[in-house]
Amino acid sequence: MMSSSFSVFRAGISFVMMCIFYTSAVDSPELSPQKFFSTLQPGKATLVYFCQAESPRTSMFLEELNEAAKPLQDYGISVAKVNCVTEETSRYCGSEKDMMKAYLFRGNIALREFPTDTLFDVDAIVAHVLFALLFNEVKYITTLGDLQNIENALKGKGNIAFAYVRAIGTPEHRAVMEAAFVYGTTHQFVLTTEIALLESIGPEDIEYPHLYFFHCKPVLDLTQPCRRILMKQSLTTLNIHQFIKTMEAPLLTEVTEDPRQVSTVHVQLGLPLVFIVGQQATYEADRTTAEWVAWRLLGKAGVLLLLRDSLEVDIPEDTNVIVRRAEEEAQMEFLALNHIDLIVFHVESTMYIEEMGKYEDMEDLNIGIQDDEVEETVYRDRKRQLPLELTVELTEETFHATVTASDSIVLFYAGWQAVSMAFLQSYIDVAIKLKGTSTMLLARVNCADWSHVCTKQNVTEFPVVKMYKEGQNPVSYTGMLGTEDLLKFIQLNRISCPVNITSVQEAEEYLHGELYKDLISYSSMSVLGLFSPTMTRAKEEFTEAGSYLKGYVTTGIYSEEDVLRLSSKYTVPLPALLLARHKEGKIESIPLVNVHVQDIVQIITNASLETFPEITVENLPIYLRLQKPLLILFSDGGIDLQHEKTILMLAKKKYLDSLTPCWLNLKKTPVGRGVLQAYFGTLPPLPLLVVVNLHSGGHVFAFPSDQAITEQNLLLWLKKLEAGLESHIKVLPAKEWKPPLPAYDFLSMMDAAASEHLTRKDPECIKETDVQEGDKEQPDDKSAITEESTGTLKMKHSSRSSWFEEAKKLLRHDNKEL
Repeated sequence: MMSSSFSVFRAGISFVMMCIFYTSAVDSPELSPQKFFSTLQPGKATLVYFCQAESPRTSMFLEELNEAAKPLQDYGISVAKVNCVTEETSRYCGSEKDMMKAYLFRGNIALREFPTDTLFDVDAIVAHVLFALLFNEVKYITTLGDLQNIENALKGKGNIAFAYVRAIGTPEHRAVMEAAFVYGTTHQFVLTTEIALLESIGPEDIEYPHLYFFHCKPVLDLTQPCRRILMKQSLTTLNIHQFIKTMEAPLLTEVTEDPRQVSTVHVQLGLPLVFIVGQQATYEADRTTAEWVAWRLLGKAGVLLLLRDSLEVDIPEDTNVIVRRAEEEAQMEFLALNHIDLIVFHVESTMYIEEMGKYEDMEDLNIGIQDDEVEETVYRDRKRQLPLELTVELTEETFHATVTASDSIVLFYAGWQAVSMAFLQSYIDVAIKLKGTSTMLLARVNCADWSHVCTKQNVTEFPVVKMYKEGQNPVSYTGMLGTEDLLKFIQLNRISCPVNITSVQEAEEYLHGELYKDLISYSSMSVLGLFSPTMTRAKEEFTEAGSYLKGYVTTGIYSEEDVLRLSSKYTVPLPALLLARHKEGKIESIPLVNVHVQDIVQIITNASLETFPEITVENLPIYLRLQKPLLILFSDGGIDLQHEKTILMLAKKKYLDSLTPCWLNLKKTPVGRGVLQAYFGTLPPLPLLVVVNLHSGGHVFAFPSDQAITEQNLLLWLKKLEAGLESHIKVLPAKEWKPPLPAYDFLSMMDAAASEHLTRKDPECIKETDVQEGDKEQPDDKSAITEESTGTLKMKHSSRSSWFEEAKKLLRHDNKEL
């Protein structure tokens, strides 16, 4: 784990590069190969790079190496040049193949070779060098069994710093390696890039890098697990340093002096101190409570036990908790909190509010943050090697032949635009998931290179995805620009819109999810339209509605002579819709009386909404359009299964028809904390149930916190609300949702796009008679043409919606509703 050789090689490491014509890479002496090898010393590490001639590729590497010189020197790693042009006596100065590698030596022994494209920037260079040299201090694992073996071996002996990073050579990987360089002799560092391993550790969001600290040293019983603490901050060198410092600090400290005079490592790191006030008579119970609080706040605050018997300073009689923030001028809080959860919640809420307060003065600067975040992500991943070969790159010469020869999905993007390049990564992820399983060809057109192709396809913004099928107009994808949503769109487009069902038996198989089993995970509801053979107009309306919903929900149509058998079985007159909810295992029937395309689309769209959804920034506008008060369960993490069961049961019994029941996970949607703060002034304990009447009066009501969320209690409370017997806790002011600039009025753009799509007369699934003849070298997409005024349309949201204004700000231009 912590080898004695670590301190030996860390004392002197040289990082040397060999090149012919590149003379300004680093400010270090230039050596010949012979001179270089003669200076190698036992125990010293050296990274050597050989190149035969200067090229753009080698120049880029040398430029990054030059930038890496300073951070490498901070770790005692020197950088030098070795010139191969005058003599090529070394075998490393020979072939072109050797030019694409860098070699790591310890003394005159070659330890490892790196392809130069893995050393693509400063972070990658530092990360790879340290990772190779710290092979004893950092164990790389791929399975849960490997982690358990290390954990068992260290129980009672040492602690573990376990990190997950998305790839080797990333900034997060570098941060972990730099921390291991400092703390590797004290703690065992363990690293993985396997996301499946992280999934088995805990319920946290696995999309981002993680660092856990395993407290194994105090564990003497080998059957007991090590206590694991997750670092909440992002993986940077400074954050990891602060986190490990707090992990090394005493769990609980007993003090006797004035709380204002106490100083610990937590204060130095800018963390608050929490004093549990006890007395000698209840010492054991007070210490146990303090230890529980300390474990809950480990890494977030320092916890100390203060006995009032030993203190000369007066403390209010009812005070059992004192909170002191790190700032010198901050006032101490004297609190009376009777539960550990309340203590933890108070400290965490205070820290969150302080963190948010840092950005209040920067509100005017938030206008450009959305694009900046995307550009920052693209820049960070600019040298990530995407498997572009999984998609076909189209040009003006190949576009027409390709999209007419096979069913195709085409991404139109601009190589200079940040959003396009970010979505290109998601598009490639879709190609990876579909590899070997789909007949759909995934292609791409860089409009920066082939503007004529994009213009002819009516592509006026980026990125845009269109589906091309033989005999059909191109279909534009209008969903979220993410992997899962696009994958759903592609998979559901494998079938026609709507599917033509030919028998009662086939209809039953369709309704019960047997006809398209592989699509159930993408569409939890199947819609079947029932029509008599003579209902021509009604069938046309339904077919057009199915065309609009293509890629978002599966639709089918049955209009055979025996359709009355289904009509009788499901007790609904013709024409009608049958809605099969596969997760719930039930089939609903809805008669279609004097309805048109827009009405059918609205019926199906509303029916496809979840009964008790998790509200997110992305789906909030969809549920707000229902114009009902929101019954929101706020949760600090996943939802309690009993609470979910209670609300679903009330919904099933039709008690919640006048409300939109939903829940909000504060960990996944942190803006919910600001919402609660707006309601209550401070963050209350969770879970918490509220009713928010956004569309009439703006009143906010809170379910009593001293009552359990049961079916009986909730129903009684809702009846009191309806009778006007409950008092509101807040009235939200009437306020429009105005974008910071007209160009940021994304909700209006979404509504305009949806309105244009609904009013289009030509169904997207109608077959063409003549395709691309004469001068029609490419399939023109006339269905995508919209008026220029679309981007300037203004939509007023005059509801009292300021409570979620912060969430609305986070909406991207790519957040298109279904």
